[in-house]
Amino acid sequence: MVYLFLALIVLASVALAFVILVQNPKGGGLSGSVGGLNNNTMGVKQTTDVLEKGTWLFAGIIAVLALTSTLFLKGGTTSVDNSLLQKVNTTAPASPSAK
Repeated sequence: MVYLFLALIVLASVALAFVILVQNPKGGGLSGSVGGLNNNTMGVKQTTDVLEKGTWLFAGIIAVLALTSTLFLKGGTTSVDNSLLQKVNTTAPASPSAK
């Protein structure tokens, strides 16, 4: 199940990176020519709105997947091995003698 979440997170991250790279804040870039759409079809304002909504959508998907994937991670063991701690406590170095 963890591998499914990992694959979905990677896929959403790649899609998010593509949407971000397509955007250009100055209105020039690739945003008008993605998928054969040009400014005459959708217009510059609508294209940037779609790309901005896509950015927030993929960021939200990644956040939700990351948070829900923690529910499926296997926890640590319930028994605690105290033997190492006991060995360290019993072999503590003696305090230096004061002169």
